[in-house]
Amino acid sequence: MIFIGTVNLTRTRDEGNFLCPACGVSQGYRLRATRAWLTVYFIPAIPVGHHESFVQCDHCKANWDPSVLDMDHMHHEEVAEEKFCAEAVRAAVLVVLADNQITENEIRTLQTISSKLMKRSVERDELGQICSSAQQNRIEPANYALTVSKHWNQKQRARALQVMFLAATADGPLGELQLQILARMQELFDFTDAEYQRAIEQAVDWELDH
Repeated sequence: MIFIGTVNLTRTRDEGNFLCPACGVSQGYRLRATRAWLTVYFIPAIPVGHHESFVQCDHCKANWDPSVLDMDHMHHEEVAEEKFCAEAVRAAVLVVLADNQITENEIRTLQTISSKLMKRSVERDELGQICSSAQQNRIEPANYALTVSKHWNQKQRARALQVMFLAATADGPLGELQLQILARMQELFDFTDAEYQRAIEQAVDWELDH
C-alpha cells in the first residue's frame, strides 16, 4: 500500500524591518511562503498549487499581507512622534496642575517645554487651552501616563519623565506631592534607579529659559 497525503511547507524568503500595524512601531519581520506538497510515505514529493506569501512580525507574531511592506514608514513615524510630543506636554501640564494652581514660572516653563518638544513656538493661548482641558477632566498624572505610555518606547518614556521633572521643579525644589508623582512615574515606566537618575540629569541640560 502506498501512503499518499499532503502537507503545507513554509519557508522564509526574506527578512528586514517594517512598520507593524499591531505593535505600532518598527519591528523585524520575515517574509514567508507557504505551499502545499503531495507526500509519498510522508515525504514531500510534488508541489501542489501556488505559493501563499505573508509577512510575520518577529515581535508579536501577527501575520500580514505582503502589501504591509509598502506602508509609509517615514510618515507614520512623524505622526507617532507628534502624538507623543502632545501627550508628553499634557503629562507635564497635569503634573503642574496636581496642586490645583499654576504660577507664572510654571506657565513659562510649560511654554518652553512645549516649544522644544514640538519644534515650533507654542503661544500662551494654545497652552491655556491645554491647561483648561486638563483641569476640566481632572485626570491624575499617573493615570494619564499609564494610559498613553503603552505605545511609548524607552527613549520616549525618558523624555516624558524629563519634561515632567522640569515642570515639577519650575517653582523651585520638589515638594512632597511632586516627589510622589515622579516616584510613581519611575514605577510605571519600569526604570531602575540608575535609569531614573540618568534621565533627571539629562533634563537639567535642557537649558530651559526661566
